[in-house]
Amino acid sequence: MALHKLLVDDFYDDTYKLIAIHCRLEDYRLAYLLNQNLDLNLKRKSEDLDFKYLESSYSIFEWNNEAQYVTWNLVSNACKKEEDSLYSTGTLFKTNEKVLKTFHLISEYNKVDFFIKISNEIQNVNEKVILSRLQTIPQIITSYTVDPLKIKSKDHLIF
Repeated sequence: MALHKLLVDDFYDDTYKLIAIHCRLEDYRLAYLLNQNLDLNLKRKSEDLDFKYLESSYSIFEWNNEAQYVTWNLVSNACKKEEDSLYSTGTLFKTNEKVLKTFHLISEYNKVDFFIKISNEIQNVNEKVILSRLQTIPQIITSYTVDPLKIKSKDHLIF
């Protein structure tokens, strides 16, 4: 009797492009500028991306271009959350201080503010044109492509 092995790695197909964006804008403002300059229609999703049981949440904008079979996502990379600080119990005065903690969606790129994920089935998106249009936006400091295969936490980009 012959044995047949099915390798799951054979079905993994990297059909998305990832662009990192450095800018100090709010997420809604960046989505507006991207809509204007790239002719997109990004809209905020009703629910944010949540990880580790609400430890961190990231805003996400999405547009599904059905004419070109392309899905655009704009996702924030940083989540700032205020938490109680640790204090010892044997102190004379009891203080409740708050500490601002920062979590990152992709921890290898902790300086990146936003990611654009372009999921396309036909491979008809030219990332050089997109990058050149992004450089024309004065509020964006820099933008560049990221190889998704080199990211350790690429599972966070599945949404």
